[in-house]
Amino acid sequence: MARMAQQKFRLALILLTAGFAVTANAGLSDYLEKLGESITGSDTAKTPALSALTDEEMVTGLKQALEKGTRFAVDNLGKQGGFLDNAKVRIPLPDSLSWVEKSLRSLQQDQLADEFVASMNHAAEQAVPEAAAIFSAAIQAMTVQDARAILSGPDDAATRYFCTHTEAALAERMRPIVSRATETAGVTASYKRMMSSAGGLTSLLSSDATDLDGYVTQKTLDGLFLMVAEEEKQIRENPVARST
Repeated sequence: MARMAQQKFRLALILLTAGFAVTANAGLSDYLEKLGESITGSDTAKTPALSALTDEEMVTGLKQALEKGTRFAVDNLGKQGGFLDNAKVRIPLPDSLSWVEKSLRSLQQDQLADEFVASMNHAAEQAVPEAAAIFSAAIQAMTVQDARAILSGPDDAATRYFCTHTEAALAERMRPIVSRATETAGVTASYKRMMSSAGGLTSLLSSDATDLDGYVTQKTLDGLFLMVAEEEKQIRENPVARST
């Protein structure tokens, strides 16, 4: 038992001081559990070494993991095909515009329908890189209390933290980029011009149909947080896969 405790303590120190560059196949969930115990004071008799970890060390280790995880999510989505080629986050036309796609395809205008969908997804891909700096700022602003809540919280606790602290700023930064991208994208730009000249008729349509940029921006955020949640799950389950 003493030898096992020493091994777990070494793993914790490696994760904290070397940016999670672990060399053994161990789950982060056990590491996080032990860290949580050391912070709250429980199980101190079993893990006296871990209880000596300082708040600063704990926060530093968590920040390193989240920095890497969010960067991975942003890099993978913010590239050509990051949204369009990923079925998990691919942005479809709003449900209220399904008739547009069906009409185009019934008229054998599949290329236009495909262009419409692709333009929205490419707009998302262009907007996502804006998240890197905002995520980084939220990570740096993380307090000891925030870290404790993440360590002792559910598997998506870090993702929820980002939703609370970054979503508004992300939407503000991303929407202008989405707008510029869709305004230069053929059939999508034509649709937006048609909506702007429809006047009172737009009151019969849903907000997703009339505010295409708002719809794409929200779907971009949904996809981004989904990928961040997946990265958080990977970090918790297998730190080796996310080591530096």
